[in-house]
Amino acid sequence: MKRILLLCAIILACGQLIAQNVRISGKVIDADTKDPIPGATILVLPAKSGTTTNEKGIFSIQVPQKNFSMEVKAVGYETCVRKYSSSDTLYLFELKPQKQALQEVVVTGYAPQRKVSYTASSTTYSSTQIYGSRSADIRIRGNVTIDSRDEFSPVRDNRFQYVKQQPLSTFSSDVDRASFSLVRSALDMGRFPDKDAVRVEELINYFDYGYAQPADGAPVAVHADLAQCPWAPAHQLVRIGIQGKKIPVENLPPSNLVFLIDVSGSMNAQNKLPLVQQAFRLLVKQLRPQDRVAIVVYAGAAGVVLPSTPGNQKATILTAIDQLQAGGSTAGGEGIKLAYATARENFAKNGNNRVILATDGDFNVGISSVDDLESLIQQEREGNVYLSVLGFGMGNYKDNRLETLADKGNGNYAYIDNFEEARRTFTTEFGGTLFTIAKDVKLQVEFNPARVQAYRLIGYENRLLADEDFNDDKKDAGEMGSGHSVTALYELVPPGVKLTDATVDALKYQLPETAGTISSGEVLTVKVRYKNPDGGRSKLISQVLKGTAVPIAASPESFRLAASVTQFGMVLRKSRFAGTSSYASALELAGGLKGADEEGYRSQFISMVKQAMALADMARKE
Repeated sequence: MKRILLLCAIILACGQLIAQNVRISGKVIDADTKDPIPGATILVLPAKSGTTTNEKGIFSIQVPQKNFSMEVKAVGYETCVRKYSSSDTLYLFELKPQKQALQEVVVTGYAPQRKVSYTASSTTYSSTQIYGSRSADIRIRGNVTIDSRDEFSPVRDNRFQYVKQQPLSTFSSDVDRASFSLVRSALDMGRFPDKDAVRVEELINYFDYGYAQPADGAPVAVHADLAQCPWAPAHQLVRIGIQGKKIPVENLPPSNLVFLIDVSGSMNAQNKLPLVQQAFRLLVKQLRPQDRVAIVVYAGAAGVVLPSTPGNQKATILTAIDQLQAGGSTAGGEGIKLAYATARENFAKNGNNRVILATDGDFNVGISSVDDLESLIQQEREGNVYLSVLGFGMGNYKDNRLETLADKGNGNYAYIDNFEEARRTFTTEFGGTLFTIAKDVKLQVEFNPARVQAYRLIGYENRLLADEDFNDDKKDAGEMGSGHSVTALYELVPPGVKLTDATVDALKYQLPETAGTISSGEVLTVKVRYKNPDGGRSKLISQVLKGTAVPIAASPESFRLAASVTQFGMVLRKSRFAGTSSYASALELAGGLKGADEEGYRSQFISMVKQAMALADMARKE
């Protein structure tokens, strides 16, 4: 009986304690611009419970009903502390930007400096490392003028090719997804993206299409299917999917990572360095004891603010990340050299050795030419130290430069526009982002002229290869990570259908197709070459596609999603090949999809299409 009474008393006390707290919501914004501040920290006193704001600056937290204080912090802003005698339901905090002049970064450490030299091929580099017991102290002085120009490499849509003239289509699997984030960021700001920021293959590859895993021991599997083309009813649409084997995180090799972080003046914006810090915090939480991390920063000079540290010392790593501040010019070349030196000093044999660069791409001091940077990075990748690139911010964003660096460094390239994208990159797809299971992955498609008169590869304009490159193991190509997939779409023109846009006129002296070819029923053959991560000789797998095109409405949901995304990209680019595509038709095709959407990517895509429709309607009314 006493036990029952005691239990009741405990339950009653807990109920009273819960009743004393209420859940409130609020928003944190910039006092000057009124923009939301993501990643701001909210601390309730005296309980010391806390939370952070989402990408829209919104938070939710439990507070006492009476007599409490709230402390709100964000990098680059003055701390705000308010006292409350009773609770309300909604709270708005306007943080004032810190009045700091931004020009020069001074990196000071807590231990003596020392020189580190390393050799990449025939070139020797020396850099100063600054070690500290915790992390370096970054101080900021002066003023800076921020460049406001974004840069994208021009994209010219692939044209139709006659099969009799060009029966082979060859390209690298090296596809990133930065374009999707760039498009989303622009639409969220109420404007259309730059045409050349819209790379259709990157929009397509933002989604998981649920391809089956390899079942024959190979690291990759090939899939292909065929449907009617929704924007050109007389044409057909082929989807080719390459699925990489997913390896459990616990079985992945140890990582030797170097975070190379741009702390120059151009990074002094809420969607730049503060978001970089949030992204790397997410990555640090995924580290295992066998993994190691070092941190290199660069601005007017480059320095090591954290020597290589085991992954189980997360507090030390996070402290180093949290203490970074921005200011100064951009010695990007020196930073990259020092990062590679640090990676080589801690090289993990049979492991994942990788530099992860976080920047807006504004290199203006040191090695600044793309050719010089490419040469350095290519030398390093031959020694199995790869480079992945994370882009941040807009206004002076150098997409063209960052994509090139990642391509040459055998790494991925992502544009991080909000906390959710950081979470996807480093949490949801941790293995695919960092761990290579196959390198130099190339695709070559051979079309049967009896079934295909002409074809057009949608996207991949900057990934095209010469046909002879497919069998050349010295030719660099794309990498695939654990669980990573690559999707490519071809628009096909069947024989007898009039083609109004071809590279050259049809030939008149070619022999007709053989009876064997006609009776085979084969539409095309997909061939894939790849190397093991530590291999020098490629391996070949192939897949034949047979059958007839099904109506787009009868195709798999994942196929319809890919077709919808393609329409959206072509309309954004104002492509001459868009046919009957429109935002409305893309929305109609995507609106009927009911497949799993655990991460909300499909819903997000539909919202983006609606945003574009609204902007287009506004433009027509002006």
